Amino acid sequence: MGNIKPTYIKRVAIDLIARYPDEFNHDYEHNKVKVNQLTDVSTTHMRNKVAGYITSIKGRSKES
Repeated sequence: MGNIKPTYIKRVAIDLIARYPDEFNHDYEHNKVKVNQLTDVSTTHMRNKVAGYITSIKGRSKES
């Protein structure tokens, strides 16, 4: 079992993946930089949460 993310984190992450599907991959550090470039996220903590959720989504899609 994993942690449950707040809906605003999920909403931002899913929106970013829908808008820029080729910008993100399964590498957390790469996704962190891309989230910083593509959004105006106010805090580092929130940026890292969004990047981590994107990484987990991309990791699941790669396994399938």
